[in-house]
Amino acid sequence: MKRVRAKKHLGQHFLKDLSIARAIVDGLSCEGYKDVVEVGPGMGVLTQYLLPKKEFTTHVIELDRESVTYLQGKYPELSPRIHSTDFLQLDLTKLTRGQFGLIGNFPYNISSQILFKALEYKEQVPEVVGMFQKEVAERVASGPGSKKYGIISVLLQAYYDIEYLFTVEPEVFDPPPKVKSGVIRLRRNNKDKLDCNEKFFKRVVKQSFSQRRKTLRNSLKPLIGKSDFNDPLLTERAEQLSVEDFVYLTNQLEKIQP
Repeated sequence: MKRVRAKKHLGQHFLKDLSIARAIVDGLSCEGYKDVVEVGPGMGVLTQYLLPKKEFTTHVIELDRESVTYLQGKYPELSPRIHSTDFLQLDLTKLTRGQFGLIGNFPYNISSQILFKALEYKEQVPEVVGMFQKEVAERVASGPGSKKYGIISVLLQAYYDIEYLFTVEPEVFDPPPKVKSGVIRLRRNNKDKLDCNEKFFKRVVKQSFSQRRKTLRNSLKPLIGKSDFNDPLLTERAEQLSVEDFVYLTNQLEKIQP
């Protein structure tokens, strides 16, 4: 079959190393769900290892029409479950009947948006295994005290346990990206809900990292206002706080909101 042409505007970099493709698929635990959704399959380098697994049913979401036509020809049995649409625009509750694992060699230009989409549907997505730009993968997986720890780290780690699995070199892609890649796995933790106002929690986290070089006493001024609120955590910088610290801070700050 004629190969699909990689399209820069879609962030396509086709993985050539089959051992890496197999390792990504093997990263799925398949615990607690019967469906797996692959985002951006391209020519099916991951799909070919997903389809033989009978413990789940594979669905793919592909925006590129050329890739859709290729997949329909190569994997005719998959055709009813090839969704030619934009993952970011989907109502995921209508995609499958229950929970599903999310997997992909994700387009770098929307990879963070894909993670926030999974977070939005966290009750339906118990696991994510994917390849990202290495910098993004490290940021998501980094813990408190790291310079790479930030907003996306805190918001995702509030609901998922995250592991950095391995690094992938540029030369195993066609065309090769200008950066290294990293594969990570996210698994839902046991928190159904945070012990705080979750909407305000997001606001506190984002405001805390708005001036990450400054102490929280300075970066949180818009939320502290003219109150006499004081707490030992205010002497720290945002990157030093754990998820639990942010939950505590959220509860304290909410008390003084007008």
